[in-house]
Amino acid sequence: MEPLSRITEATVAVLEVLSQRDEPCWGLLIIKSSGKPAGSVYPILERLESAGWVTSAWEDDTARSGPRRRYYELTQGGASAAAAAIRKVRSAPASSTGVVAP
Repeated sequence: MEPLSRITEATVAVLEVLSQRDEPCWGLLIIKSSGKPAGSVYPILERLESAGWVTSAWEDDTARSGPRRRYYELTQGGASAAAAAIRKVRSAPASSTGVVAP
């Protein structure tokens, strides 16, 4: 697992949604729960997956109508790193850039 080069408020919002779930959740649910736009959430999920914080898989349910969902969940190391990142950002003074160094 790699450390993130930057942790934005949007990244923390995505990490919080993933941390609060006991099972994998799909992208649109993360978007709605975090209140962040898809144009921010999907690149964050991709970056988290590349860094080893998150794993993803396409759903297998062929009976459900609509497009297939991609499910995301924190890895064991990602869950620990996410908790630390959330604590660090939430306890830091407000930044004008919204970016916190890891």
